[in-house]
Amino acid sequence: MRVLAFLDGTTADPEAPLLRVDDLGLLRGDGVFETILVIDGKPRELGPHLDRLDRSAAMLELPEPDRAGWERAVDAVINNWTGGRDMALKLVLTRGNEFGDGTPTAFAMGMPISEKVLKQRTEGIAAITLERGFEPGLPQRAPWLLLGAKSLSYAVNMAAVRYAAREGADDVIFTAADGSVLEGPTSTLVLVRDHTLVTPPPTIGILPGTTQAALFRAAERAGWSVKIEPIPSADLTDAEGLFLISSVRCVTRIHTLDGKQLKDSSALQRELTALYESEY
Repeated sequence: MRVLAFLDGTTADPEAPLLRVDDLGLLRGDGVFETILVIDGKPRELGPHLDRLDRSAAMLELPEPDRAGWERAVDAVINNWTGGRDMALKLVLTRGNEFGDGTPTAFAMGMPISEKVLKQRTEGIAAITLERGFEPGLPQRAPWLLLGAKSLSYAVNMAAVRYAAREGADDVIFTAADGSVLEGPTSTLVLVRDHTLVTPPPTIGILPGTTQAALFRAAERAGWSVKIEPIPSADLTDAEGLFLISSVRCVTRIHTLDGKQLKDSSALQRELTALYESEY
């Protein structure tokens, strides 16, 4: 099942042809998006997701997103959803039609979560490290590269996931040119050591994680330490646990990295998932 809605709160048939072929989101990936987890009709971290949409739009010099309109679209999708209790809600904003009047394209679409993702949440994944090709200081020197924006230009990210599959893995941890850790193609990395959760800083050119932030809030309340700091790649294999975290995948453990079996972190994964769920 899918539900499609626009910023005025109206819905449309998701099977109908609605995008123009000259839409710049289609032709050039010139747009931004967010994906929100909805459970039992309640969107998780809606405010932070809309804040990040604003930030990404500003980086691309898109028109400022209509926050009230996005909230109407979200409500319309949720109110018309008749699928399962879990839903992935995608918000998409493009620069609009190349030969149009400058009006951006904007819509929200609710979709079911794939069985593959649900299975990975419980069973964990194998990942490989792949170089992303830039050093941590590059975002400040070259803002036009849009490092840290959640843009529609995900071809490299998807190519990395396909490469991982050819290598017998499920996902990827990107690394910087200096060997430090960045993020996953569609997720934030969290490392656990000494009752401390660690994630890399967004200033190195990665997305600030909304689900990671929720987990960190819950962990701090429960007495954990949390750190946002660079992580050398060499620290990955000695960690008590490695996790890829996102709205849809939630807290997914990495059980194998670059072909090496890691420490069993299944109990730790259950503990972190319980912390994350305590936020809601």
